Amino acid sequence: MTDREAVLDILRKAYQIEVDGYTFYSMTAERTTKPAVEELFTKLAEDEVQHQAFLRTVAGNFDAKGVEAFKLNLRSPELRAINQAVFTAKFREQAAGAEFELGVLSIGMTLENNAIKYFSTAADNASEKEVKGFYQFLADWEKQHLEALRTLYNSVRQDFFAAGSFSPF
Repeated sequence: MTDREAVLDILRKAYQIEVDGYTFYSMTAERTTKPAVEELFTKLAEDEVQHQAFLRTVAGNFDAKGVEAFKLNLRSPELRAINQAVFTAKFREQAAGAEFELGVLSIGMTLENNAIKYFSTAADNASEKEVKGFYQFLADWEKQHLEALRTLYNSVRQDFFAAGSFSPF
C-alpha cells in the first residue's frame, strides 16, 4: 500500500468511526424518554456530524493538495465547554438509578476509547509531520468526548450503586 493509499484508508476509517458514533448517539437520543439524556446524546450526535464534515473536507483537499491538506490551524475544543454542555445536574437527576443510561455511557466510552487508540496508532505510524499532527488532533478530539462521558458515568454509577444499596467497600 502506498503512503497515499494508507492516508486515504485512515481517513475513510476515521469517517466510519464518526458515522458509527453518530448512529449510536442518535439512536440513544431517540430511545430515551428523559429530556436531559436526549439532550446529551443529541449533542454528541451533532458533534459526530461536524466531525464527518471536517473529515470529508480534509479528504477532498488531500486528493487535490496531498500532505498540504493537513496543514491546518487545529484547535481542540475546550473540555470545560463540553462538560458544561453535557454534565448537568438535570442529567444526573434524570439518570439516577437508571441501568439504560449507565449502559449507554459505558458503550459511548468504549467507542471513544477505540477511536483514540486508532488515531493514536495512526499518528505513531505516520511519516509526515503534518499527517502525524492531524491524527493526534483526531485522537485529542475524541478524548474530549471520552472525558465528558467518563465524568457522567462516574457520577451516575455512584448514584446507581447508592440507589441499589450496593456498597461493596
